[in-house]
Amino acid sequence: MSRFPFRLAAALLAFVLAAPAFAGKTLDTIKQRGTINCGVSTGVAGFSAPDSQGNWSGLDADTCHALAAAVLGDAKKVNFVPLNAQQRFAALQSGEVDLLARNTTWTLTRDASLGFHFTTVTYYDGQGFLVPKKLKITSPKQLKNAEVCVQSGTTNEKNVADYFRAQNIKVKTVVFEGFEASFKAFFAGRCQAYTTDVSGLAGLRNKEAKNPDDYVILPDLISKEPLGPLVRRGDDEWFADVKWVIYALIEAEENGLTQANVDEQKANSKDPVVQRILGTSEDTGKLLGLDKDWAYRAIKAVGNYGEIFERNVGPKSVLKLPRGANNLWSKGGLIYAPPVR
Repeated sequence: MSRFPFRLAAALLAFVLAAPAFAGKTLDTIKQRGTINCGVSTGVAGFSAPDSQGNWSGLDADTCHALAAAVLGDAKKVNFVPLNAQQRFAALQSGEVDLLARNTTWTLTRDASLGFHFTTVTYYDGQGFLVPKKLKITSPKQLKNAEVCVQSGTTNEKNVADYFRAQNIKVKTVVFEGFEASFKAFFAGRCQAYTTDVSGLAGLRNKEAKNPDDYVILPDLISKEPLGPLVRRGDDEWFADVKWVIYALIEAEENGLTQANVDEQKANSKDPVVQRILGTSEDTGKLLGLDKDWAYRAIKAVGNYGEIFERNVGPKSVLKLPRGANNLWSKGGLIYAPPVR
């Protein structure tokens, strides 16, 4: 047999291996601009919300702070762009924002048809219902003929319709374009139930209700809501940067690296895994278009994934949510990162 097919295959392999690993200019643009434009919610407690001075905090906001620390050397170099559910995808498509970190559910339609890549899951959630205790409702199946408030343009709107149709239960969904309008209508008595992700329900009950004890989150979940940041397709370098900064924060928790001890560990640790994460033995940053201290700066700025969770949505926060599925894989949860290696 001729050796030509083998020579052709070898040539193609050499071409692939020699080709640039990355495409796109987002990272260069961010470095030249000096800030990351981060699309966030208009205010969801625990995920992204501004204080009275305009300082943003939350699990999603900390993702953006960590990226700014890793890429630009300063966690404060973030331009937070508040976006409602209807605006968010157009803002990312147009380039108004560099990433969307806005408690957004990863679905097939969004992943395959909008020109985006979801990077990784930062919070495993599910849709539920908030109801007044006085109604003595213990399951959404008891909401027959009830009015349910929901925000338009969200997976919640579709999920609630699918759920009650499957259960053959008639309800009336009262749809609002804005998030604030939807929950204010519920607390004003417009609807007998409010539906969104359970993390959002916890924030609303604890921060927006006049008396949080007057409301209960029903135990039933009607959907899977894996939440995480997304970026535009066509820029492999930026896609990799966002993923690996998040993975580094998860790896930090797995290996006992915290915001408080990261300096000491960087100076003294002999653990090969810790040394790789912190850039003291290998320079993984050059594979990402960053320097060797990228992960160290991210951890120093916001702490590891567990610290971010506890501070923003965990039992010690206003949301008081358990780790549950958002615990590390080694502790029975779903949070798992590929190795920084």
